[in-house]
Amino acid sequence: MKNITLIALLVFSFFTSCKEEKKQVETEESKVILEISDTLKWSERMALSEIKRFPDPTLLDFRDKPKWSYTNGLVLQAMSRVYEQTNNQKLYDYIYDYTNRMINEDGAIETYKLSNYNLDMIKSGDAVYYVYNKTEEPRFKNAMDTLHKQLEGMPTTSEGGYWHKKVYPNQMWLDGVYMAEPFHAKYTKSFMEGEDAQKTYDKIVLQFDLIEKHNRDPETGLYYHGWDESKEQKWADQKTGLSQHFWSRGMGWYGMALVDVLDYLPENHPGRARIIKYLNQYAEAIVNYQDESGAWYQVLNLPQRDGNYLEATGTSMFTYTLAKGVNKGYLPETFLDHAKKGFQGILNEFITVEENGVVNLNKCCGVAGLGGNPYRDGSFEYYIGEIIRSNDPKGTGPFIMAALELDK
Repeated sequence: MKNITLIALLVFSFFTSCKEEKKQVETEESKVILEISDTLKWSERMALSEIKRFPDPTLLDFRDKPKWSYTNGLVLQAMSRVYEQTNNQKLYDYIYDYTNRMINEDGAIETYKLSNYNLDMIKSGDAVYYVYNKTEEPRFKNAMDTLHKQLEGMPTTSEGGYWHKKVYPNQMWLDGVYMAEPFHAKYTKSFMEGEDAQKTYDKIVLQFDLIEKHNRDPETGLYYHGWDESKEQKWADQKTGLSQHFWSRGMGWYGMALVDVLDYLPENHPGRARIIKYLNQYAEAIVNYQDESGAWYQVLNLPQRDGNYLEATGTSMFTYTLAKGVNKGYLPETFLDHAKKGFQGILNEFITVEENGVVNLNKCCGVAGLGGNPYRDGSFEYYIGEIIRSNDPKGTGPFIMAALELDK
């Protein structure tokens, strides 16, 4: 009889425990749902939605295993700005979790290989910089030193322009300027001085000067995605070395680089005025191609061509660039109207909200590049043919930052 009673108690205890555990899970779930309420600003709603989608920050960008990648740095940098406004601890914990797990005690970066000389690998340095300034853990400084060392050793064109990657020789892409230069400028401002700092600032500005020299089309003011100094690539024009089209996100990367590098470039550096001039020319060009909806097309200057579509990542980047440019005093106030129109276009064209409050950014170009294997030829058909998906971090990060600049 005692055994039967004991068994009954154990069974009762088991089911009670299960109910309690389920209740606890539901409570946590409800807590997350409550946090993504429509009373929050879009910036915080999207940041929390990203955490909901990717509870593990090392798996951002739909990964199945951790990887050091630029997309993590992009989203985490955006989240850090939301955290500074909201003090939502969930955001800081998420940022720290990535850097904590990807950087070893000695500062070695998991899955990263310096000898690849890949500019994309620099971007997550922004998240490391942020966490280091909060914690002052030496390993984070060591990791940033490694990224700086990569930039110091990057292979370059004959004029000193960084190759996009070692495996893409002689090529400068718009993407690479954003991946590397804002981080390098903040690293220089914080950890370098004297002649070494001056030389590094000069090298940073040079990257923008060369993009302006080679990638900008004087007729439209738009920028070609890539330039091959050797003119050996099949995607490169045999006379100019340029790729064929004006890709929305490629130009978006460059615009964000312009406004972000100015946060750290010294006021008295002679290149500062040039970059502000570049930004104004850039802004004047992109607003000429803004659709009535407020959004921008995947291939910027061919809105009527079959297959072209309004695209979320480039639109978010342009909106952020224009809004920040005005807020910082680099651009005339008139561009704020275009930024506001862009943000409303994002809400109308791309944003959906699930019943649990999770915010989705739809119609994102998943990936685009030049060359490689399989070979990407930079044709119109290539750009419109790449995968279109929802919640690509190359869109959600800039969306968060655009929302912050517009206080939305």
